[in-house]
Amino acid sequence: MYVPHEHKPMKHLYEHIPNVILASSSPRRRMLLKGLGLPFSIINPEVDEPEYSHLTPSELCRFVAFLKAKSVALAYPDSLVIGADTIVCRDNVIFGKPENLDHARSILSTLQGTYHHVITGVAVMRLSINFVSLFHTTTKVHFKSLSSCQINHYLDNIHYLDKAGAYAIQNNGSNIVSSIEGSYSNVVGLPIEELYELLYSLNLPISIPAS
Repeated sequence: MYVPHEHKPMKHLYEHIPNVILASSSPRRRMLLKGLGLPFSIINPEVDEPEYSHLTPSELCRFVAFLKAKSVALAYPDSLVIGADTIVCRDNVIFGKPENLDHARSILSTLQGTYHHVITGVAVMRLSINFVSLFHTTTKVHFKSLSSCQINHYLDNIHYLDKAGAYAIQNNGSNIVSSIEGSYSNVVGLPIEELYELLYSLNLPISIPAS
């Protein structure tokens, strides 16, 4: 069971509970946020994700999360908008969503037998009161040594084109992942424990996330 840190609720921020919007089309993030028991709506952000070589992976995912949340918050300034962006990287090399099957094979071939980091940036904002909070969470993921046959078998059984790093830990992840250090939900796409801490500090009626 996840045990939250003790935070003093910031009751002065809200006279009433705002509408919450998840600025994401990801069913994985929707599932994770649902676990907090907080009513929310979903609006898909319209953002061209930038490629800024001068930014570190953690800076980039925080920036993209900010752009996603802001693109929705501008139209709904009195709502509390949550945006997120997840990056898979190794030695500061970012592995995005694969372009095709060959690209997916190449990514997994590079990641197999070693470790990489999954970083999710999160932006929470309510523009009507000028509230913006940004954070990121990093998880170290260790991959098993995988043969070409094992990689092909794994890719045959998931939808890889919309997955950063060409894999999803929640879909047959035990076939390729040997262990992780850090948040599992972060690898799925939303660091729910850290988000819980923030939303709790805002005095929102939420449930402790399941372990």
